[in-house]
Amino acid sequence: LSAIEIGHAGTLHRFERDGTGAWFYHGVHAGAQANHAHQTDAAQAQAIDKAFAALGRTRMERQLKLDLQSGAYGLTSPQMIILVYGKGNPQPLAQYAVGDVAPDGLSRYVLPVGSNFVVTIANYQIDNLLGLIDKLTTPAPPQPGPGKKP
Repeated sequence: LSAIEIGHAGTLHRFERDGTGAWFYHGVHAGAQANHAHQTDAAQAQAIDKAFAALGRTRMERQLKLDLQSGAYGLTSPQMIILVYGKGNPQPLAQYAVGDVAPDGLSRYVLPVGSNFVVTIANYQIDNLLGLIDKLTTPAPPQPGPGKKP
């Protein structure tokens, strides 16, 4: 994989690999391209790699017939879109629409775009992605300067 885009709450977050294969957060793509960045940070690269490695091991729990007319599963207006890109290909290899949390509170409905079936996955996988985005987009608290107390 060379890039992953996650659309959530009206913002597109792009993660890419640099020339050495390390992940970096490309930045927020919304409005005037606020917080747009193109650098690799070792700690961030490790956090991104860990999150995507876990996502790559996600197990499908259930498979349900898609019925868009019913509005079930929260996929008519998905809460999140995930696009996965391969190296040298501008078109996504896969696209996923992420819907509602299932009634059990532990699973999340996901539609592989183009499929006739909705699957459920462990909701913590989506929570992990949201946590990663939050970690990378929340400014760090200011550090005390020389001679100042924390």
